[in-house]
Amino acid sequence: MATTIRRSDELLAREDAALADVMKIRFYPFSAASARGVRMTDADGREYLDMTGSGGVAQTGYGHPAVREALLAAFDGQHTAMLCCHSNGPATDLAEQLCALLPGDFAKKAWFGTSGSDANDCIARLLPLATGRRRLVSFVGGYHGTTSGSAALSGHQAQASVIGGGNVTKVPYPDPYRCLHGPCSRDGCSLKCLEHVERYALGAISPAADTAAIIVEAVQSDGGEVVPPENFLPALRDLCDRHGIWLVFDEVKIGLGRTGRMFAFEHSGVVADAVTLGKPLGGGLPLSAVVGRRELLDVETFSLFTLGGAPMPVAGGLATLRVIEAEGLVANAAAMGKRLLEGLDAIAGRSQLIGDVRGRGLIAGVELVRDRVTRDPAPVEAHRLVYRLFELGVLAIYSGLHGNVIELTPPLIIAAAEIDEFLTVFERALADVEAGRFDDAKLAPYAGW
Repeated sequence: MATTIRRSDELLAREDAALADVMKIRFYPFSAASARGVRMTDADGREYLDMTGSGGVAQTGYGHPAVREALLAAFDGQHTAMLCCHSNGPATDLAEQLCALLPGDFAKKAWFGTSGSDANDCIARLLPLATGRRRLVSFVGGYHGTTSGSAALSGHQAQASVIGGGNVTKVPYPDPYRCLHGPCSRDGCSLKCLEHVERYALGAISPAADTAAIIVEAVQSDGGEVVPPENFLPALRDLCDRHGIWLVFDEVKIGLGRTGRMFAFEHSGVVADAVTLGKPLGGGLPLSAVVGRRELLDVETFSLFTLGGAPMPVAGGLATLRVIEAEGLVANAAAMGKRLLEGLDAIAGRSQLIGDVRGRGLIAGVELVRDRVTRDPAPVEAHRLVYRLFELGVLAIYSGLHGNVIELTPPLIIAAAEIDEFLTVFERALADVEAGRFDDAKLAPYAGW
């Protein structure tokens, strides 16, 4: 009998020969051909429920008519222009909207780039200039980008080989499930991490008087979807204020409604001195932003990109913000996130493989462990699970410092029926992995992180 060769496999073989390995993270043999709503279709015509949102990019789903119309109109008008040299009205409109959205009673401005990496790179360059202080503090587990500056800010193992970052001090992020200081309560985890920041980082490594800013994610995404204790961010804000240090939030993946608030840090009631944005901001096209204090973004230095704030991705950004507001996607993220986490909690109660379920809105993490008492990470089982989900028609990935956390960031338009569909498939895939119904030879070409 003749063996049918999948079109996807042909495309992946060609990709393997031509596309640099340094830009590929593959979890299963999927080759995207089209997408609509919350579903993607591969080159062989098979449809998948997408629980990744293309890494948190597809906030309004794929092919949203309002976003599509705005992009086509921009293309027919002026699809590109050098904002660094020539003003364009849509970029000013978006800058005004982002400044209005950012909480805080101070003068604000916005900067545009093309990716979350260059937004974090920009802020790493500007903060020392704006404050007159040379040093920065960031967190272990943070993933801030792949440019030299943003990678130096990162504390993720994927960036461990990056050389540089001599002015950046890394400190522990409060993860109550895996507190680096040992077993403790949720609030106690925050206090121990904050004591480390103040006593050791600011006291012995990065002197407070020479520290410009602390850069943090309100939910640590690639670090494993870690939600810090409720007392952490208010106490971190207080620490910064006592030492005259700015507090900067990376909202590239978790902002613009994903957590059930426009910005994830708003859940804590604190005010940011600046935020970085990217991923969903351009409606699927490359666009990033820094929004913050005017004195930061008026520093006399060149920090610009030819395509930063070009009319077409800016049109996508304006349309994305309109859709988020008009369709109530922030509220939907809160409601559907609650449904998702409750469903995952119920499954966890029936599984020995799930150690922890956590999240906020529509960013959720399921941490797999080999033993629920010792909490020994189960990365191989996580690899098997995302592959089995793929076989059953669902796209998901794994993340975290141990590669053992299933990451879920679906489009914010997802409905209850689709959440329930996912939960049914997830429990089936989990049961197959737990029962050993999986051929590990499938995993050989797919290293993930």
